[in-house]
Formats: sequence, C-alpha cells, structure tokens
Amino acid sequence: MSTRFEGSYLGNAARLADDAVLECKICWHRYDPAVGDEVWQILAGTPFAALPAHWRCPQCDGDREQFMVVDD
Repeated sequence: MSTRFEGSYLGNAARLADDAVLECKICWHRYDPAVGDEVWQILAGTPFAALPAHWRCPQCDGDREQFMVVDD
C-alpha cells in the first residue's frame, strides 16, 4: 500500500484534460498549462501530464503527486 497522496487525479496524469489547472496541496502553487513554469523552463501550452518526470513544485519542491485538480 502506498502512503503517497495521489492528488485528485489519483496519480494517473492520463486522466487529466490538457488544459487542467492543478494546485499543490502543500503550498497552493498553481500549475496552469496556459502559462507553463518559468522556474523549470516549461513552455506555455505544456499540459501537466507532459511535464518531465523530474518536475517538482517550483515553490515548495513537493512531488507532482501532491497536486490536485482545481475545479474553478
């Protein structure tokens, strides 16, 4: 049994829409694919599912599994 939190997408990024905005449950940083990630040099238009495996929250260094889908 895994003790890792798998966000509201249950750790399966294939379940996410390409335009889904996700939020870190630790620090509330939002990853918006329309914006990308300047810290990790991720281009705008990059869906969460396409982020590199080593990508982590640019604000708190949390695992990508700590991100939850934003419903607003």
